[in-house]
Amino acid sequence: MNTTRRAFLKNSSLVAAGAMAFGNEAFAAKKTKQIVGIQLYSVRDDMKKDPLATLKQLREMGYTHVEHANYVNRKLYGWTPTEFKKVLDDLGLKMPSGHTVMGPQHWDSQKKEFSDSWKQTVEDAAILGQSYVISPWLDASLRKTYDDTLRYMEVFNKSGELCKKSGMKFGYHNHDFEFSEKMNGMMLYDIILKNTDPALVIHQLDMGNLYNGGAKTEDVLRKHPGRFESLHVKDEIKSAGSGEKYESTILGKGIINLKANLDFVKKAGGSKYLIIEQESYQGRNPLDDCKEDLAIMRKWGYK
Repeated sequence: MNTTRRAFLKNSSLVAAGAMAFGNEAFAAKKTKQIVGIQLYSVRDDMKKDPLATLKQLREMGYTHVEHANYVNRKLYGWTPTEFKKVLDDLGLKMPSGHTVMGPQHWDSQKKEFSDSWKQTVEDAAILGQSYVISPWLDASLRKTYDDTLRYMEVFNKSGELCKKSGMKFGYHNHDFEFSEKMNGMMLYDIILKNTDPALVIHQLDMGNLYNGGAKTEDVLRKHPGRFESLHVKDEIKSAGSGEKYESTILGKGIINLKANLDFVKKAGGSKYLIIEQESYQGRNPLDDCKEDLAIMRKWGYK
């Protein structure tokens, strides 16, 4: 139960603002209605065994929005996009975003063109009614040098243009290396944000992953206020054996000052979706933890 998304993605090879305070005038942003959802990777084993029963349980807990992490051969958890959308509709669930890695195989640098498989990914996301097509990984081969990274940020923007044709945006979800790798004296994550067009590319900040890279959630939020249309709401504790320094746990039980950070996000504006993700459970039942996570978010005033 301690399989992190980072390890999962690597092993499966699916493959200048300064610090700001709460009182800054920059936070006179228009308030954004915030919606709580859940990343289905949180219940990955249950989704493998019985996806329909698992989705029903999540809906009964009170979840109204989900985010997928299983798109293989144009199917999601065994269903075609059309079938999966009907399942969600029948349960009263919405899916504003999904995770599908955009890798080196999806872009032909000679032809300056996306592969058919990536075009199909975007097409299927539109069928599902998504607002965002989010890639949760940046292959090491695409970030060997500063210039390599800049070139691929143009591909990010082009993916945003492709998504825009279907009324969506492209998105990127961080792990930890973005905060530990530097190029030309700049943190990789700063390079990524600086060189992607906010009108085409959103950034989904994982509030937990960055700790393994040596960063702190509050510092990133203050450095890039209003840049995160979607967030992965996650808490962290010192790892008990996942192979990384930190692992996720029940919201509010870890080292992240989560409520204060979420309140900061609300004040900064621009963040619509708060997606709960818990990857590790310290021996507890994942569905039970997901129920508790939602109850905690509601207690904090987020619904």
